[in-house]
Amino acid sequence: MKNIEEDKLEQLLELIVHAPEIRIAHLLKNEESMVNILNNFCQKYEYEYIVNCTDNSFFDLISKKYSDREKTIVKQFSLDRRRYMMQGKMYEYLFVTCPIEEKIRGDFLKKSHSTIKNAGNILVFISKENFEDRYNWLELLEKNYYVASNVIDNLFEHYDVLISKKMHGWGG
Repeated sequence: MKNIEEDKLEQLLELIVHAPEIRIAHLLKNEESMVNILNNFCQKYEYEYIVNCTDNSFFDLISKKYSDREKTIVKQFSLDRRRYMMQGKMYEYLFVTCPIEEKIRGDFLKKSHSTIKNAGNILVFISKENFEDRYNWLELLEKNYYVASNVIDNLFEHYDVLISKKMHGWGG
């Protein structure tokens, strides 16, 4: 993932509706600056932040850095897992910044659906360069019981953000 503009990410975080005990999950490969910003945001509001690393060497680096944080949990994560639910925890927000291969995206969205609370949001960061990719993601979101999908295409230089909501009683 190319560097993301930190000030723009902080603007994006203004979309988060503040409430007690919010849980934010982040599925990533190696976005250290993004982890820092999300961690600081979650620490400020006493939210739980789950950092799911798909890259083992980045996991080694980041897990040491955040080992002293009570509400920041860093885990190794494989997209090949049978289920994404861990310890019955569900999240209000799921940030996805790691690359998801096109052939597994539908399965990925199904597995993610069970980890997001009703009316929770998934935020998928995709490259601005590929409009076809954007429309494929939007179609898959709809097919996998996400609704109210929107694209934020004017915030970041290199990325569009797809935001979609899990609705109560829809899908798996």
